[in-house]
Amino acid sequence: MAQNEKIRLGILFGGRSGEHEVSLMSSNSVFKVLDPKRYAVTPIGITREGHWVVGENIWQALGSGNTQSLRRAVLLPEPRSRTLYVQEMRAGQNVLTPYVDLDVIFPVLHGTFGEDGTLQGLFEMIDVAYVGGGVLASSVGMDKALFKDVMRANDIPVVNSILVTRNEIEKHIEKVLAQAENVAAYPLFVKPVNMGSSVGVSKCRNRPDLLEGLMDAAQYDRRILIERGVNAREIEVSVLGNSDPMVSIPGEIVPGEEFYSYTAKYAEDSQSLLEIPARLDPALTRRIQDLALQAYRAIDGAGMARVDFLLDKDSQEVFISEVNTIPGFTQISMYPKLWEASGIPYPQLIDRLVDLAFERKAERDRTVYQYGRSK
Repeated sequence: MAQNEKIRLGILFGGRSGEHEVSLMSSNSVFKVLDPKRYAVTPIGITREGHWVVGENIWQALGSGNTQSLRRAVLLPEPRSRTLYVQEMRAGQNVLTPYVDLDVIFPVLHGTFGEDGTLQGLFEMIDVAYVGGGVLASSVGMDKALFKDVMRANDIPVVNSILVTRNEIEKHIEKVLAQAENVAAYPLFVKPVNMGSSVGVSKCRNRPDLLEGLMDAAQYDRRILIERGVNAREIEVSVLGNSDPMVSIPGEIVPGEEFYSYTAKYAEDSQSLLEIPARLDPALTRRIQDLALQAYRAIDGAGMARVDFLLDKDSQEVFISEVNTIPGFTQISMYPKLWEASGIPYPQLIDRLVDLAFERKAERDRTVYQYGRSK
């Protein structure tokens, strides 16, 4: 790429997950700060049904669900084929026409089919640079149960929990309820394993709550996590980088509700507060930052992640809650706010993430995939 050429960046958003609306908000925030002198930006939406689309007023169209004015788009899973095509009808034939060539893709999709490694697998097949973690980091970070196992294997503290399946809930609910009550005394938290933004998460104070929470969570995943409730402060840090990541100052979520629910995170009238920096003593700050970096490296993180912690108010124990490999990017989201407070403004943060995507791609290009053949 010539030095004076603009970077052809595709920003990908929407998607089939329960976090479709969050993705629209996050991606629009990113789009608004992209420097038009540096980037030639192509917004690419994914409808709730999974159709890729391009066109004018794309955020409004996806937000309303009225996408008839948009054109269907396709990215072919062929190595080095970084052309985005549009589908057109010609003489009764469905024809693919080149629309734009892309140098790098910025996926701003939260949850299933975006943050879980599936989309990253497509990017790997195409052999295109993309922002954020790879297949492994994305899938492990998304899967709350597997993530806990990886943390335990690396001696990183997590809250006690058990894993149950939708099938067990439907066929053996009494057994599941008894197993859950053996985890700890109420309250218990119920969470879909592969979902973010607190979608399907319930705080359960008794058995009826637990039953309701399990039924709700089972709508969003076939695997459900039941976790000991902790009287906790919610601390978050942002991580940025590839092989030599850096960590932000910690921030604290003070929920406007009992816990940091979907509504508390994204509603315009939310009473939740973000305290930046979090009120922690220096030793505890360093411990949380160190654990964040350990977790990031344990899942082979790249580009970015927001690492969430529970700080027990009673014992002062620190537990890692999860790693979000595509964190929220709205104007009120913690990830960009923590970096802004740490000295990296939002537009500069986006530039760094794109640079890290190219750096990661250059590292992948060093790998030989066929035995006995050089690059």
